[in-house]
Amino acid sequence: MSDSATAPGWLSVAESESLSPEGYHLPVLADEVLEMMDACAGRYIIDGTLGGGGHTELFLKAGAKVLGVDRDPEALAHAGSRLAGFAPNFSTYQANFCEIPGHPDIAAGELADGLLLDLGVSSRQLDSAPRGFSFMREGPLDMRMGPNAKMTAADLVNHSPEAEILRILREYGEEPRARRIAAAIVERRAVKPFTTTTELAACIEKAVGRSGKTHPATRSFQAIRMAINEELESLAAVLSSATKILKPGGRLLIITFHSLEDREVKRYLRQHSQPYIDDPTWPEARPNPDRIFRLLSKKAIAPSAQETSTNPRARSAKLRVAQLLGDEPLTA
Repeated sequence: MSDSATAPGWLSVAESESLSPEGYHLPVLADEVLEMMDACAGRYIIDGTLGGGGHTELFLKAGAKVLGVDRDPEALAHAGSRLAGFAPNFSTYQANFCEIPGHPDIAAGELADGLLLDLGVSSRQLDSAPRGFSFMREGPLDMRMGPNAKMTAADLVNHSPEAEILRILREYGEEPRARRIAAAIVERRAVKPFTTTTELAACIEKAVGRSGKTHPATRSFQAIRMAINEELESLAAVLSSATKILKPGGRLLIITFHSLEDREVKRYLRQHSQPYIDDPTWPEARPNPDRIFRLLSKKAIAPSAQETSTNPRARSAKLRVAQLLGDEPLTA
């Protein structure tokens, strides 16, 4: 496995953020997030994907106290410096968002009024060749979102069994040509191990050919990135930990950028927000014993046409919002 001490510089900003003319960041769905979070003085909010601090800055300006969480130490340093003027209402915590229950204050019972998760790969990561996320720029085959990831992309493609590579391409990339690509990777690495992004991209393109505007390595790079960063596993873990993070009435806001994440969030929230469950063999519907949320928006909230025109990377964003139930009666 790779030594994180030799990792390239780490600077993570959420995929939903693009650089503004001032060099700062434009958080996706800013107005919608601020409204649905109901940020104001006296509220304690956790930004589980701090990145450049765009959303956190909105919460702080509204008067809220914010804990910014990120697995990337340089992102924390960057946002911490930029938002230092908001102290003592702003603090940071280096961790994967699924590790939030382990924060000393949370573990001691200081639960939050709101939790924001802005999922996806970093714009800065994508645009930085040394981070190894993009097949468009030659760089080391890395793809780690933080220095504590268990392996690099090079570790995965050079050492994983062909069956495991096939599973990853199918499960995380929904790649229809996964079998051909996995076989090509194993054949190529036997001659020479992969070390760069462009080597892997060229291998995939040679194996399946190229047609249309989308690069044939797109789904494979997504799949490998999601696997080594355990993105879906982290999402499932934080969803199941909501009651350890949020106080009764606390709000959960999740922004997703592709179907795998959105399906996971939608399925979980539906399962845990339905007041009643039914079965054809039952005489009548029964209260849902797993209900812990109410949905504050029945459908995902999408960015406006105006926002996508100024920030194209926001076009696939979806915001889902739920509120943790308190002690009130179980009603629709």
